[in-house]
Amino acid sequence: MKKKFSLFFYLILFAANIFAQIKPYQIQSPDGKLAVTIALNQEKGLTYQLSYLQQPIVLESKFGIKVNGDNWDQNLVIKTITASSVDTVWQPIYGERSKVKDQFNESVFYLNKTDNKNKQLKILVRVYNQGMAFKYLIPELENGGPLIKITGESTEYRFPDSTKAWYTSFAQQEYQLMDLNKMLVESERPLTLQLSNGLFACLGEAEMVNYSRTKFKAIAEKPNTIIGVLYDNVEEIAPFASPWRWIMVAESAGALLENNDLIQNLNPPNQIANSSWIKPGKVFREVTLSTNGARTAIDFASKHQLQYILFDAGWYGYEYHDSSNASRVSVDPKRNPVNALDLQAVIAYGKSKGIGVILYVNQRALAKQLDSILPIFHAWGVAGVKFGFVHVGSFRWTTWMHEAVRKCAKYELMVDIHDEYRPTGFSRTYPNLMTQEGILGNEGFPTATHNTILPFTRFIAGAADYTFCYYRQDFKQTGAIENGVPRNKFIKTTAAHQLALAAIFYSPLQHMYWYDKPSDSQDEPELTFWDHIPTVWDDSKVLKGTIGEYIAMARKSGNKWFVGAITNSDARNLDLSLDFLQSGQEYEATIYSDDATASIRTHVAIKKMKVNNKTILHLSLVASGGQAIELVPIQKK
Repeated sequence: MKKKFSLFFYLILFAANIFAQIKPYQIQSPDGKLAVTIALNQEKGLTYQLSYLQQPIVLESKFGIKVNGDNWDQNLVIKTITASSVDTVWQPIYGERSKVKDQFNESVFYLNKTDNKNKQLKILVRVYNQGMAFKYLIPELENGGPLIKITGESTEYRFPDSTKAWYTSFAQQEYQLMDLNKMLVESERPLTLQLSNGLFACLGEAEMVNYSRTKFKAIAEKPNTIIGVLYDNVEEIAPFASPWRWIMVAESAGALLENNDLIQNLNPPNQIANSSWIKPGKVFREVTLSTNGARTAIDFASKHQLQYILFDAGWYGYEYHDSSNASRVSVDPKRNPVNALDLQAVIAYGKSKGIGVILYVNQRALAKQLDSILPIFHAWGVAGVKFGFVHVGSFRWTTWMHEAVRKCAKYELMVDIHDEYRPTGFSRTYPNLMTQEGILGNEGFPTATHNTILPFTRFIAGAADYTFCYYRQDFKQTGAIENGVPRNKFIKTTAAHQLALAAIFYSPLQHMYWYDKPSDSQDEPELTFWDHIPTVWDDSKVLKGTIGEYIAMARKSGNKWFVGAITNSDARNLDLSLDFLQSGQEYEATIYSDDATASIRTHVAIKKMKVNNKTILHLSLVASGGQAIELVPIQKK
């Protein structure tokens, strides 16, 4: 009987495999608009297609991962398929909205190799209303399984003809729009695509915490096809799962940004039991590295409703010297010859004013001293750590960095990771990772056009520390150096453009006045907008926008709304509907706009008016300019 049952079982399995290879398997999004079609044949392997309202997004493309010398893209057998659905809502500690909907249909494909039934792989596919996601799961074998070595992924993404990509090779460079087939050098993720049918797509990865970073490049011999390229090999122990690979789809570029909760949904929930110490806020950089300078910075921060000051590089010595010790204060004499920084006195003074202190530490010291300095920082009363010049991409340093964030959580320290690191949603799991750079921000003096590209590309991945400046646009002399900045470099946008960015660019820790110092300020009245604006939100909406041309966003905090609108190097007029406001409620709108005739040196005009949800504002934006608007409900008498 046992042999008959076994034979019967294999006959059923064989029939199921034949059926699976003949009849494609479809997974639809909960709203029925997106459809993923999975098929298997021995020539192409396991393939997928993605469509939106029956319009093709991804044409037939293959799955595949290379594990221990096996390439899982051919000679496959589907052992079984399971399906499930999820529909729930969760509340983040902070974010771009106070409630996040997590709804998807999911199928798991259990695969064997035709030449060896003991070789197993699972592919998990989810379909959301916003897009699809998939990951590879390598199960543990019955005998415990060996060390696994992943040497690459052979997953393909084949798009319709004439698809264009917003390309950048590194995280801190400008973007260019190019034909997909010309993308022969690896592109950063997320990768935003424009399809010839008018739809938009975006590719990226999520839950990339102990793996090797992926970038995308075109395959020269396969038109309109790109692949993900791993930075290096991954060595782990089964059971093990790759990061999620996701493909977002939207009818407009702005909808991609509005739908980026998809990335958080692909990460595990918050693992910090008591997160009351995690406090988003605005940060002022202290550059004198002196007690008196820090007290002045704290007074400025308190006056302008900022929450933190940052001691940047140099407070524990020259950051690139191996002898520099981040467990004690030893100011780099190049930064402050007097070496007069009493950090404990500064922290105490900050606490008396409600201002916390964040310390910069270069990865050279972090790699050597992390376990010893974190309890010291906690004992000092430090609020957070800014990781500087981090290594990114490799399996080793990716794993190290996320473990470092976990260790910081143990000592109640918030984290800001700088340089090339880009997020993949880990801030949901460890929300003490507040923000990261991975962006060409104001440190590099980008153009207004660059700023109108970022919301539809880099910011889809999550928060970015753009380091806002304000007064540097006034420096037009050459030859002088101030705060380490040559005066022949200055901000290439208007003052109102800079104000508006605080409502457009999201970062729970938001550095303000990056190249500015307290004495630069003459208490310009428009700074009230930055004084009032928070860094996290209850709701966020892209009102309108075109990549590389303009964007207008509205963000809600409590019962107030903050609106930012910016344009590229072209002047333009925008009609902006306020239909997102509460019906029947009047608001006072304070509008900050560029005006060459304004009497103050920053040339910002301020206007107040009553508005409601039927109001249409007519914005006139100067070249490289913008407008910032605060909307406050008017109390009914």
